[in-house]
Amino acid sequence: MKKIVVLLLAALLVTLTACAPKAAERPKVELPAGKAWADGKEIYFIHTEASDPAVAETLSNMMKSPVVLVPSLANVPDESLANIYAFANGIEGSGPFGFQADVFDNPPGTDGYSPLRRLNVITWADPAAARVLTDVNDVLAAEAAGELTIKQPGVVINMPFVVWDGGQR
Repeated sequence: MKKIVVLLLAALLVTLTACAPKAAERPKVELPAGKAWADGKEIYFIHTEASDPAVAETLSNMMKSPVVLVPSLANVPDESLANIYAFANGIEGSGPFGFQADVFDNPPGTDGYSPLRRLNVITWADPAAARVLTDVNDVLAAEAAGELTIKQPGVVINMPFVVWDGGQR
């Protein structure tokens, strides 16, 4: 008799467990990732918000995913920003202006990492002499040598890394 009661209780427990509401699963989303460079290595990142309407629209169209306009990002203190270097001319590629992929400083795990990025627009003095740059030190050396200029239009973009050397989300 005890065996029957134990079996009935076990069957009841299994039935109640199967009928219990399932814990809510977290939704998963897919976002298109951009390819760029940091410390000479390929990284991938996403664009989520931008402080400038034209930049938000350009990035939304480029990635075929909405980049939200948040003008107040332009007010983030300078010490909270890292840099993104985008090429306005030179070698054709996947960057936002149709040229080489962007170069980031301060990847995750380094001092100064922030997903909030100050836009720096690079223009080669002689586009025919352009070469692919993959490290911010190379960008700054080329600027010091007069090979390119860097302008900061005052735009801030939220660009968290999703895959980088030694990590991923």
